[in-house]
Amino acid sequence: MGSLSIWHWMIVLAVGLLLFGGRGKVSDLMGDVAKGIKSFKKGLADDDTTAAAKPDAPIKTLDHQAVGEAAQRAGAESKVERSMS
Repeated sequence: MGSLSIWHWMIVLAVGLLLFGGRGKVSDLMGDVAKGIKSFKKGLADDDTTAAAKPDAPIKTLDHQAVGEAAQRAGAESKVERSMS
């Protein structure tokens, strides 16, 4: 369990060559990652502006009186059911 075998060193060498083997590969990779992040942020911003631009969507609100009345009716129904049992 002391040292790594030859296959471990071969894999480490292959990964190192892939990352640092060519001129500018790492910087190209980082540039691609940066472009992906920028396009993702742009897509999120586009979604926000299109969602905000839809004024025809109804605004959903809760009417506290209607909710209270429904709760009272449900309580009265459960009392009737308990009295019938």
